Amino acid sequence: MFFLGIFIKRSFLLLCRVAEELIKSIMKKEEKKSMKNSDTSSKKIRPLGDRVLVRPETAAEKSSFGIIIPGTVSKEKPEQGVVVSVGEGKYDENGKLIPVRVRAGDTVLFSKYGYDEVKIDDVEYFIIREDNILAVIK
Repeated sequence: MFFLGIFIKRSFLLLCRVAEELIKSIMKKEEKKSMKNSDTSSKKIRPLGDRVLVRPETAAEKSSFGIIIPGTVSKEKPEQGVVVSVGEGKYDENGKLIPVRVRAGDTVLFSKYGYDEVKIDDVEYFIIREDNILAVIK
């Protein structure tokens, strides 16, 4: 009886891992689709100066039991996103152009309240100054 309980517990844990991987792969496919659709609409906007156009990531959180909590439940503002397009950079005192250090496709961390929200074709984007980007996630 004891071994049957262990077998059932391990089978349940394995089933949870498989379900979690399946959900992750579905979420990645949906993100790629939305990225493909959003890239076509975001090409209409090219930020000026040292500004960057970012598509915020809605992070799905996981509970201690492995249950995924969608981003709509959380009221927190996003702090990371994917760079969609980049401005040419800003000029220093001598008139020399200093290019922006991030590129399209980079995942970045940014200040919670250091951006302007814009909507393009019902997709929400943030326009952020390069100074408000804290890090690049690799």
